[in-house]
Amino acid sequence: MSFSDHLVETESELWTAQKNHPFIRELADGTLDEAAFRTWVEQDYRYLHDYAQTFAVLGTKAREEETMAHCFAVAGNIVDEEMDLHREFAADYGLTPQDLASVEKIPTCVAYTNYLLRTATERPLGVGAAAIYPCGRGYLDIAEHMAERSDGDHRYTPFIEKYTSDEFRESVAWMTELVDRCAERHPSLRDEMATAFRRCTQLEHAFWEMAYTEEAWPHERRQEVV
Repeated sequence: MSFSDHLVETESELWTAQKNHPFIRELADGTLDEAAFRTWVEQDYRYLHDYAQTFAVLGTKAREEETMAHCFAVAGNIVDEEMDLHREFAADYGLTPQDLASVEKIPTCVAYTNYLLRTATERPLGVGAAAIYPCGRGYLDIAEHMAERSDGDHRYTPFIEKYTSDEFRESVAWMTELVDRCAERHPSLRDEMATAFRRCTQLEHAFWEMAYTEEAWPHERRQEVV
């Protein structure tokens, strides 16, 4: 078994929990509340900004030119293409790109992006690769699950199509290869890679919950009550 598959198998309980989360089930069915999806769009847009930066940082850690170039290319594609999809989603809610850029991160998004950037900056390339992997592999596996569950087109179909596209599959395949290559070359990092993978898988699950419950900072919740 490859190391990447070993990571997913080890965290199978969390992987299943994501697929069974009501955000995922309802998005696949087309019944997800618009407010929950808007929360996801806003927060994931801010997440992707830091996710792109994480790839750029990893590019500076790479010693092979091909890996370096690919990391930088992925960072560019996230900004130019994936974030553009979010801008399209946001337009359905009357949100401009400027509105998205000014959104404040809520606690779960802060925790996730801070962990990614700190790991990429402070730890070796292999650990950073393991940290970014739950997002790529997770979205592909979950989107495939959604595609199987979905019955016809609905307003969230573009989400499913984006994360089951050939382009996205190729991106995940490269991430998988990077994780396996780092684990093979640096076996002493495997435990730390597994720890980073688990933490980010936990944060992926928490991100769905954050969007579904429309998480906010506690002081903002108190203001709503008043």
